[in-house]
Amino acid sequence: LILAANRDEFYHRPSKSAEFWDSSSEILSGLDMEEGKEGGTWLGISKKGKMAALTNYMQPKIDKDAKGRGSTTKGDVMYYYGNKGDPEPVFLSPGVYGLSNSLLDTPWKKLQYGKQLFTDVIKRSPDLAKEALVHELIKVMNNQDPIFFASSAVKLPDPAIEDQGKDYILPILNKYAAVCVRCPDYGTRTNTVILIDADGHVTFTERTMLDADVEKWKTSSYQFKLQT
Repeated sequence: LILAANRDEFYHRPSKSAEFWDSSSEILSGLDMEEGKEGGTWLGISKKGKMAALTNYMQPKIDKDAKGRGSTTKGDVMYYYGNKGDPEPVFLSPGVYGLSNSLLDTPWKKLQYGKQLFTDVIKRSPDLAKEALVHELIKVMNNQDPIFFASSAVKLPDPAIEDQGKDYILPILNKYAAVCVRCPDYGTRTNTVILIDADGHVTFTERTMLDADVEKWKTSSYQFKLQT
């Protein structure tokens, strides 16, 4: 498994960097510390191999009564599920997938471009050391190109994003249309890369913004073997 993820959030929203939750060192994740929502996370993994990641579906109104995410007991599988789209969890067969603030693989140009950059790195991965692979994936997650896709010049903002977000983020669509979002008070504040090899060795790397300052970052890395 190779996962590269950005957390886009208000810079001043309080949170903890990734660490094991308690003395049992069972679950590794960052933690949201927003008052009234303390303890939630956007991406985490346990030493027993359970992993979850989530993002918001961009919409003008938030459903405060929406149910939380569930889980599966079927073993070593991956599913996608949300409160939009398919009513049942969707099994993910081996492949490359992309998720932004919409449904899985919705063809936003930023998502298609990000998948292209990601795939290019993966194709080179057999020749890269683990540290180099992590470095290249973090470079992908910090790409701020807003004006082209593949080899063709594309004028952004992306009309697909604009249609979904016209009542929500219209003033910042130009900056939002890049893989890495960089606005005055909101944007990409955490990059996470998770690598799991065939022997169950996990490398979890997090690069996170400090003090709501886009010039200050901290990188942490954890390595462990999945428990069977």
